[in-house]
Amino acid sequence: MAFPFKRILLADADATAALAGHIASAAGAGDTLLLQGDIGAGKTTFARAFIRAKLQSPKEDVPSPTFTLVQTYDAGDVEIWHCDLYRLTDPQEVLELGLDDAFRDAICLIEWPDRLGRDVAADALLCHFTAEADHHLVTLTGGARWQDMLGSLHV
Repeated sequence: MAFPFKRILLADADATAALAGHIASAAGAGDTLLLQGDIGAGKTTFARAFIRAKLQSPKEDVPSPTFTLVQTYDAGDVEIWHCDLYRLTDPQEVLELGLDDAFRDAICLIEWPDRLGRDVAADALLCHFTAEADHHLVTLTGGARWQDMLGSLHV
């Protein structure tokens, strides 16, 4: 059973990158992160920092997949799928992207996960971003495995 286990204040983009780096170091094949929140809440900033950390390439060009829907990256031992589902209008469209295989074999970063309908990966980590006036907040929700990996996280 998944429930919120960590709420983190993100003072700036550097704090977001530090959090993304910590989570990237723990993530592996079959892990899915659901990046939820309003436009401008920090989802794409987090995804870019996660990908750069996992690739060990801080200058890596990580374009937003808003129009392509999916961008993939080869991290050597695992592929990373960065998906932005904002433009999807029907959960059936998700099947056409091949996400069912990616959920099993890759690390998936899913922006706008509500578009998945019932096709949410089992044991996903939900990262809910909220934009405040002078900072952002992220609430982490996940099962026991995520809680064990990230419960003592300090950024």
